Amino acid sequence: MKIFQTRRGALRLTAAALAISLGATGAMAQTKGGTLNTIVQPEPPLLVLGLNQQSPTQYVASKIYEGLLTYDPDLAPQPGLAKSWETSEDGLTYTFTLQDGVTWHDGEKFSSADVVFSVDKYLRQVHPRVRPILNTYLESVTAPDDQTVVFKLKSPFAPFIQLFGTDNMTIVPAHIYEGTEFATNPQNQHPIGTGPFMFESWERGSAITLVKNPNYWKDGLPYLDKIVFSIIPDSASRAVAFEQGQIDVLRGTDVDPVDVSRLENLDGVEETTKGTEMYSTITSMIMNERELPFSNKQVRQAISYALDRDFMVQTIFFGIGKPATGPISSTLPFYDGDVPKYDYDLDKARELIKESGVDLSAHPVKILDYPYGSTWARLAEYVSQQLKQIGFTVDIEATDAGGWAQRVGNFDFDTTFHFSDQFGDPAIGVSRLFVTSNIVKGSPFANNAGYSNPEVDEIFAKAASSTSREDRQELYTEAQKILVDDAANIYLFENQNVTLYKDSVHNLITSGVGTNSNFETVYIDDAK
Repeated sequence: MKIFQTRRGALRLTAAALAISLGATGAMAQTKGGTLNTIVQPEPPLLVLGLNQQSPTQYVASKIYEGLLTYDPDLAPQPGLAKSWETSEDGLTYTFTLQDGVTWHDGEKFSSADVVFSVDKYLRQVHPRVRPILNTYLESVTAPDDQTVVFKLKSPFAPFIQLFGTDNMTIVPAHIYEGTEFATNPQNQHPIGTGPFMFESWERGSAITLVKNPNYWKDGLPYLDKIVFSIIPDSASRAVAFEQGQIDVLRGTDVDPVDVSRLENLDGVEETTKGTEMYSTITSMIMNERELPFSNKQVRQAISYALDRDFMVQTIFFGIGKPATGPISSTLPFYDGDVPKYDYDLDKARELIKESGVDLSAHPVKILDYPYGSTWARLAEYVSQQLKQIGFTVDIEATDAGGWAQRVGNFDFDTTFHFSDQFGDPAIGVSRLFVTSNIVKGSPFANNAGYSNPEVDEIFAKAASSTSREDRQELYTEAQKILVDDAANIYLFENQNVTLYKDSVHNLITSGVGTNSNFETVYIDDAK
């Protein structure tokens, strides 16, 4: 039987194991139908993956769209829209055989032509993580027939097989998007995918509703009839809605950390930190390094000394998290904690400001608030206070999720925060934030800081192409030391996401992407 560990230390059976232990007739009789009530926070600007990669968009749209593969909790690839795949001995050719009988939500047939279009035209243009990888490594993607797709690489890219999930290699319908302006296509307001759930409605400021796809290519799935993502702006109100039974699921960012310990101890509530293995998220403070004061390395180092990471985790986030040491999470392969240390030291910070020669009074800065709730507002207030203690003049600017994405994507900010997902390998989730080639406008998840170091560019390129794990470790160790010394970002803490859910909900966390899975096997036990 498969088990997983919760934060309270109890071992809990997965729904699949429970069904076996109880007997299929008793458990499976209750798998069909029902509505799952959950939260999307904040309200996403749109629901088309690729065009937007913010967390709320991923959460909702991962039920609508699909990728060629999915990934289990150990991040091993599993069939998705592809039923099988082969890799050549030289690591340059990947051949995928697609599932039979797949249709888009509008009834059109899904084929290899959709995959070729999505990868070679759509994602190459719009996706902030995948675009630089495709443009650097992909020589061609072709369709020998309707059921086969062949990827040929210019040179090896070690984690290429990790790219094919919904959040990276999203497959979109060619018949909807080909020959159009992707960002302004009217169909963006009514997304069409191949997934187990279809878009039904979006009442702005109220709720997004998805309904069961009656023609889903997996027989008998999904179990649920409907998923409702309620939009509740106030964190306290979200907690009350869960407590009163109006909401079945809360993700880690849906309520303030102070409420998590109270809610997880309620009767009939389960919790887990599983399901974030693919992401290994780190929160950083990013700065616009194109001009003073943040173009000066000593100023950036001073800020790193001025921030107490333990205080952030323990006081602002109520112990949910872990201080970060650098750009790679400690849960990710190739992490190395032997990097320059920035212990909390205001005197050292002031000394570095003095040595920098930068007149901070001539360069007032604004912190663009991170629009994910009151906890993040408190983080901005804390950072503002600390910056003022070392000589900065600081204001805080409020914004919503769409405004934040637009401002950061257009480099229209002084400093802000972001939590970045690492996707199982630094070549996918980390290098994109620092390589010079990814300083591109239009996405908030590229190298928005404008950091540029040719040595780092070369290291990341070598590490991505190397087939030797030892060589990759050596290269990533070197990159971490440089990026920490340069204070390319201010690395704050590793996020820990706690998912809370009613014990009537089963199969919620079944993969390495957690609640960003497609929920095809989620069901509600009406007897609870």
